[in-house]
Amino acid sequence: MRDRRHVPPLETRIADLASAVRRLGGVARVRVLIDTGHSKYVVSEALDSGALARVRRGWVALPGAEPELVSAARAGVVISCISQARRLGLWVLSENRPHVAARPHGSVAPSAAHVHWAQPVVPRHPDQLVDSIENVLALVAVCQPFEAALAVWESALRPGLVSHGSLERLDLSAAARGVLAAASPWSDSGLESFVVPRLRWMRLPIVAQVWIAGHRVDFLIGDRLVFQIDGGHHVGAQRAADIAHDAQLMLLGYHVIRVDYRHVIERWHEVQDVIMRAVAQGLHLAG
Repeated sequence: MRDRRHVPPLETRIADLASAVRRLGGVARVRVLIDTGHSKYVVSEALDSGALARVRRGWVALPGAEPELVSAARAGVVISCISQARRLGLWVLSENRPHVAARPHGSVAPSAAHVHWAQPVVPRHPDQLVDSIENVLALVAVCQPFEAALAVWESALRPGLVSHGSLERLDLSAAARGVLAAASPWSDSGLESFVVPRLRWMRLPIVAQVWIAGHRVDFLIGDRLVFQIDGGHHVGAQRAADIAHDAQLMLLGYHVIRVDYRHVIERWHEVQDVIMRAVAQGLHLAG
Protein backbone atom coordinates (compact mmCIF):
# COMPACT_ATOMS: atom_id res chain seq x y z
CA MET A 1 0.00 0.00 0.00
CA ARG A 2 1.31 3.44 -0.95
CA ASP A 3 2.63 5.55 1.91
CA ARG A 4 0.56 8.74 1.76
CA ARG A 5 3.13 10.57 3.88
CA HIS A 6 5.24 10.92 0.71
CA VAL A 7 2.42 12.40 -1.40
CA PRO A 8 2.87 16.21 -1.65
CA PRO A 9 -0.05 18.37 -0.54
CA LEU A 10 -2.70 19.08 -3.16
CA GLU A 11 -1.70 22.75 -3.31
CA THR A 12 1.86 21.75 -4.21
CA ARG A 13 0.68 19.35 -6.90
CA ILE A 14 -1.58 22.03 -8.41
CA ALA A 15 1.33 24.50 -8.38
CA ASP A 16 3.55 21.90 -10.09
CA LEU A 17 0.83 21.34 -12.69
CA ALA A 18 0.51 25.08 -13.35
CA SER A 19 4.30 25.29 -13.78
CA ALA A 20 4.15 22.47 -16.32
CA VAL A 21 1.45 24.30 -18.30
CA ARG A 22 3.54 27.48 -18.15
CA ARG A 23 6.54 25.64 -19.62
CA LEU A 24 4.29 24.47 -22.45
CA GLY A 25 3.43 28.07 -23.34
CA GLY A 26 0.44 28.59 -21.05
CA VAL A 27 -1.91 26.32 -23.00
CA ALA A 28 -1.63 22.54 -22.96
CA ARG A 29 -3.33 19.32 -23.91
CA VAL A 30 -4.48 17.37 -20.84
CA ARG A 31 -3.13 14.11 -22.25
CA VAL A 32 0.38 15.59 -22.35
CA LEU A 33 0.11 16.64 -18.71
CA ILE A 34 -1.07 13.20 -17.64
CA ASP A 35 1.66 11.50 -19.68
CA THR A 36 4.25 13.56 -17.79
CA GLY A 37 2.99 12.44 -14.38
CA HIS A 38 0.12 14.75 -13.42
CA SER A 39 -3.06 12.96 -12.40
CA LYS A 40 -6.55 13.54 -13.74
CA TYR A 41 -7.61 14.30 -10.16
CA VAL A 42 -5.11 17.16 -9.84
CA VAL A 43 -6.14 18.53 -13.25
CA SER A 44 -9.77 18.47 -12.13
CA GLU A 45 -8.94 20.17 -8.83
CA ALA A 46 -6.88 22.82 -10.64
CA LEU A 47 -9.87 23.57 -12.87
CA ASP A 48 -12.24 23.75 -9.89
CA SER A 49 -9.90 26.08 -7.99
CA GLY A 50 -9.33 28.41 -10.95
CA ALA A 51 -5.63 27.63 -11.21
CA LEU A 52 -6.40 26.42 -14.74
CA ALA A 53 -9.20 27.21 -17.18
CA ARG A 54 -10.81 24.76 -19.58
CA VAL A 55 -10.28 25.80 -23.21
CA ARG A 56 -12.11 22.91 -24.86
CA ARG A 57 -12.37 19.19 -24.34
CA GLY A 58 -8.86 17.92 -23.63
CA TRP A 59 -7.20 21.35 -23.42
CA VAL A 60 -6.49 23.67 -20.46
CA ALA A 61 -4.83 27.04 -20.04
CA LEU A 62 -3.45 29.27 -17.35
CA PRO A 63 -5.57 32.29 -16.46
CA GLY A 64 -4.24 35.14 -18.58
CA ALA A 65 -2.67 32.83 -21.17
CA GLU A 66 -1.90 34.39 -24.54
CA PRO A 67 -5.28 34.91 -26.27
CA GLU A 68 -3.95 33.83 -29.67
CA LEU A 69 -2.85 30.48 -28.27
CA VAL A 70 -6.14 29.98 -26.43
CA SER A 71 -8.09 30.74 -29.62
CA ALA A 72 -5.93 28.31 -31.62
CA ALA A 73 -6.46 25.51 -29.11
CA ARG A 74 -10.20 26.18 -28.98
CA ALA A 75 -10.51 26.02 -32.77
CA GLY A 76 -8.10 23.13 -33.31
CA VAL A 77 -5.79 25.18 -35.56
CA VAL A 78 -2.22 26.46 -35.46
CA ILE A 79 -1.09 30.07 -35.69
CA SER A 80 0.72 30.41 -39.00
CA CYS A 81 1.56 32.57 -42.03
CA ILE A 82 2.01 36.27 -41.25
CA SER A 83 0.51 35.96 -37.76
CA GLN A 84 3.22 33.56 -36.63
CA ALA A 85 5.81 35.54 -38.61
CA ARG A 86 4.85 38.60 -36.58
CA ARG A 87 5.03 36.61 -33.32
CA LEU A 88 8.56 35.49 -34.29
CA GLY A 89 9.61 39.12 -34.80
CA LEU A 90 9.86 38.82 -38.58
CA TRP A 91 9.19 41.79 -40.83
CA VAL A 92 5.47 41.84 -41.67
CA LEU A 93 4.10 44.63 -43.84
CA SER A 94 0.49 44.34 -42.63
CA GLU A 95 -1.83 41.93 -40.86
CA ASN A 96 -5.52 42.84 -40.92
CA ARG A 97 -6.74 39.59 -39.34
CA PRO A 98 -5.31 36.42 -37.79
CA HIS A 99 -3.84 33.80 -40.11
CA VAL A 100 -4.09 30.17 -39.05
CA ALA A 101 -3.50 26.75 -40.60
CA ALA A 102 -6.05 23.97 -40.23
CA ARG A 103 -6.34 20.28 -40.87
CA PRO A 104 -9.01 19.28 -43.41
CA HIS A 105 -10.79 17.34 -40.65
CA GLY A 106 -11.14 18.12 -36.97
CA SER A 107 -10.75 21.90 -37.13
CA VAL A 108 -13.37 24.56 -36.45
CA ALA A 109 -12.18 27.46 -38.58
CA PRO A 110 -12.43 30.78 -36.68
CA SER A 111 -14.82 33.07 -38.57
CA ALA A 112 -12.59 36.13 -38.15
CA ALA A 113 -9.42 34.38 -39.30
CA HIS A 114 -7.82 33.74 -42.67
CA VAL A 115 -7.59 29.95 -42.73
CA HIS A 116 -4.94 28.05 -44.73
CA TRP A 117 -5.88 24.47 -45.56
CA ALA A 118 -2.76 23.59 -47.57
CA GLN A 119 -0.75 20.49 -46.79
CA PRO A 120 2.24 21.52 -44.61
CA VAL A 121 5.76 21.06 -45.95
CA VAL A 122 6.87 19.96 -42.45
CA PRO A 123 4.48 17.62 -40.58
CA ARG A 124 2.58 19.22 -37.69
CA HIS A 125 2.34 17.42 -34.36
CA PRO A 126 -1.27 17.36 -33.08
CA ASP A 127 -0.20 19.18 -29.89
CA GLN A 128 1.23 22.14 -31.84
CA LEU A 129 -0.45 25.54 -31.54
CA VAL A 130 2.13 27.46 -33.59
CA ASP A 131 3.50 26.44 -36.97
CA SER A 132 7.12 25.68 -37.82
CA ILE A 133 9.14 28.39 -39.53
CA GLU A 134 9.25 26.33 -42.75
CA ASN A 135 5.45 26.07 -42.90
CA VAL A 136 5.10 29.75 -42.04
CA LEU A 137 7.33 30.79 -44.94
CA ALA A 138 5.66 28.38 -47.36
CA LEU A 139 2.25 29.89 -46.57
CA VAL A 140 3.52 33.47 -46.65
CA ALA A 141 4.84 32.87 -50.18
CA VAL A 142 1.40 31.97 -51.55
CA CYS A 143 -0.60 34.34 -49.33
CA GLN A 144 1.28 37.63 -49.62
CA PRO A 145 2.37 39.78 -52.56
CA PHE A 146 5.87 38.92 -53.74
CA GLU A 147 7.67 41.87 -52.14
CA ALA A 148 5.92 41.48 -48.79
CA ALA A 149 6.68 37.73 -48.82
CA LEU A 150 10.32 38.37 -49.73
CA ALA A 151 10.68 40.73 -46.76
CA VAL A 152 9.38 38.03 -44.40
CA TRP A 153 11.66 35.35 -45.88
CA GLU A 154 14.76 37.54 -45.73
CA SER A 155 14.05 38.55 -42.14
CA ALA A 156 13.94 34.83 -41.28
CA LEU A 157 17.16 34.06 -43.17
CA ARG A 158 19.07 37.01 -41.69
CA PRO A 159 19.18 35.78 -38.04
CA GLY A 160 19.49 32.14 -39.08
CA LEU A 161 15.99 30.98 -38.10
CA VAL A 162 16.20 28.85 -41.24
CA SER A 163 18.83 28.29 -43.90
CA HIS A 164 18.67 28.67 -47.66
CA GLY A 165 19.93 25.13 -48.12
CA SER A 166 17.33 23.51 -45.86
CA LEU A 167 14.54 25.38 -47.63
CA GLU A 168 15.81 24.23 -51.03
CA ARG A 169 15.36 20.61 -49.96
CA LEU A 170 11.68 21.03 -49.10
CA ASP A 171 8.74 20.27 -51.39
CA LEU A 172 7.88 23.93 -51.97
CA SER A 173 5.26 25.46 -54.23
CA ALA A 174 6.28 27.37 -57.35
CA ALA A 175 5.54 30.65 -55.55
CA ALA A 176 7.76 29.68 -52.63
CA ARG A 177 10.54 28.61 -55.03
CA GLY A 178 10.34 32.02 -56.66
CA VAL A 179 10.69 33.82 -53.32
CA LEU A 180 13.56 31.55 -52.29
CA ALA A 181 15.42 32.24 -55.52
CA ALA A 182 15.26 35.98 -54.85
CA ALA A 183 15.87 35.84 -51.09
CA SER A 184 19.14 36.94 -49.55
CA PRO A 185 20.23 36.92 -45.90
CA TRP A 186 21.98 40.28 -46.26
CA SER A 187 19.04 42.72 -46.16
CA ASP A 188 19.22 44.58 -42.86
CA SER A 189 15.49 45.32 -42.67
CA GLY A 190 12.25 44.39 -44.36
CA LEU A 191 12.23 47.64 -46.28
CA GLU A 192 15.51 46.75 -47.95
CA SER A 193 13.93 43.58 -49.34
CA PHE A 194 11.76 45.75 -51.57
CA VAL A 195 14.59 47.62 -53.25
CA VAL A 196 16.53 45.15 -55.40
CA PRO A 197 13.47 43.62 -57.13
CA ARG A 198 12.16 47.10 -57.88
CA LEU A 199 15.43 48.34 -59.37
CA ARG A 200 16.54 45.17 -61.17
CA TRP A 201 15.14 46.47 -64.45
CA MET A 202 17.83 49.20 -64.49
CA ARG A 203 20.51 46.51 -64.97
CA LEU A 204 22.97 48.23 -62.66
CA PRO A 205 25.18 46.66 -59.98
CA ILE A 206 23.32 46.99 -56.67
CA VAL A 207 25.15 45.73 -53.57
CA ALA A 208 23.54 45.62 -50.13
CA GLN A 209 25.24 46.32 -46.79
CA VAL A 210 28.54 47.72 -48.04
CA TRP A 211 31.06 49.15 -45.58
CA ILE A 212 32.16 52.65 -46.60
CA ALA A 213 33.91 55.19 -44.37
CA GLY A 214 33.56 53.02 -41.27
CA HIS A 215 29.83 52.35 -41.54
CA ARG A 216 27.51 50.13 -43.52
CA VAL A 217 25.32 51.66 -46.20
CA ASP A 218 22.07 50.00 -47.20
CA PHE A 219 22.81 49.91 -50.93
CA LEU A 220 25.56 50.98 -53.28
CA ILE A 221 24.23 51.49 -56.80
CA GLY A 222 26.99 51.39 -59.36
CA ASP A 223 30.26 52.87 -58.04
CA ARG A 224 29.16 56.03 -56.23
CA LEU A 225 25.40 56.23 -55.60
CA VAL A 226 24.47 55.39 -51.99
CA PHE A 227 20.85 54.61 -51.19
CA GLN A 228 19.86 54.70 -47.51
CA ILE A 229 16.53 53.76 -45.92
CA ASP A 230 15.75 55.17 -42.49
CA GLY A 231 13.70 53.09 -40.08
CA GLY A 232 11.89 54.26 -36.96
CA HIS A 233 15.15 54.21 -34.91
CA HIS A 234 16.83 56.88 -37.07
CA VAL A 235 16.22 59.70 -34.58
CA GLY A 236 18.27 61.53 -31.95
CA ALA A 237 21.86 60.30 -31.73
CA GLN A 238 21.31 57.87 -34.62
CA ARG A 239 20.10 60.70 -36.84
CA ALA A 240 23.14 62.82 -35.92
CA ALA A 241 25.45 59.91 -36.77
CA ASP A 242 23.67 59.45 -40.12
CA ILE A 243 24.17 63.10 -41.03
CA ALA A 244 27.87 62.92 -40.12
CA HIS A 245 28.33 59.78 -42.19
CA ASP A 246 26.53 61.36 -45.15
CA ALA A 247 29.02 64.24 -44.99
CA GLN A 248 31.95 61.79 -45.00
CA LEU A 249 30.50 59.96 -47.99
CA MET A 250 30.09 63.16 -49.97
CA LEU A 251 33.67 64.22 -49.20
CA LEU A 252 34.78 60.86 -50.61
CA GLY A 253 32.89 61.50 -53.82
CA TYR A 254 29.73 59.50 -53.13
CA HIS A 255 26.19 60.78 -53.71
CA VAL A 256 23.58 59.92 -51.08
CA ILE A 257 19.85 59.41 -51.51
CA ARG A 258 18.13 58.94 -48.14
CA VAL A 259 14.46 57.95 -47.78
CA ASP A 260 12.19 56.56 -45.06
CA TYR A 261 9.45 53.93 -44.59
CA ARG A 262 6.70 56.07 -46.10
CA HIS A 263 8.72 56.74 -49.23
CA VAL A 264 9.38 53.05 -49.87
CA ILE A 265 5.89 51.77 -49.07
CA GLU A 266 3.66 54.62 -50.22
CA ARG A 267 5.66 56.87 -52.55
CA TRP A 268 8.04 54.56 -54.40
CA HIS A 269 7.35 56.30 -57.71
CA GLU A 270 8.99 59.43 -56.30
CA VAL A 271 11.99 57.46 -55.00
CA GLN A 272 12.44 55.70 -58.33
CA ASP A 273 12.24 59.00 -60.18
CA VAL A 274 15.06 60.46 -58.07
CA ILE A 275 17.23 57.37 -58.62
CA MET A 276 16.58 57.43 -62.36
CA ARG A 277 17.55 61.11 -62.58
CA ALA A 278 20.71 60.49 -60.52
CA VAL A 279 21.71 57.66 -62.85
CA ALA A 280 20.93 59.77 -65.91
CA GLN A 281 23.38 62.39 -64.57
CA GLY A 282 26.02 59.73 -64.06
CA LEU A 283 26.08 60.13 -60.26
CA HIS A 284 26.46 56.36 -59.90
CA LEU A 285 29.74 56.35 -61.79
CA ALA A 286 33.24 56.89 -60.45
CA GLY A 287 34.64 60.24 -61.44
